[in-house]
Amino acid sequence: FFLTYNSIIMNILVGKLNPQTTEQQLEKHFNSFGFITAVDIIKESYSGDSLGYGYVLMPNLEEAEAAIRKLNGTSLDGHAIFVSKASQNSSRYRL
Repeated sequence: FFLTYNSIIMNILVGKLNPQTTEQQLEKHFNSFGFITAVDIIKESYSGDSLGYGYVLMPNLEEAEAAIRKLNGTSLDGHAIFVSKASQNSSRYRL
């Protein structure tokens, strides 16, 4: 197993999600760009309701960057989503 530049896992922030959007729908929206390691929609701990954002992990840097460029502003479940590379401050993201 060799680690190359393209195999660095990129954590992608996806915001402005419809509260009804599922992790499966989010994964399907990103699937055409390449392999996805994980998808996680952040939920309120007590109610379990979506907080309107989540993360997609992609192990190929070029595929992840293409997904960010092409999916930012696209419609998913009737909402124009925000897509960017996640930063350390992304956990503070809100609608």
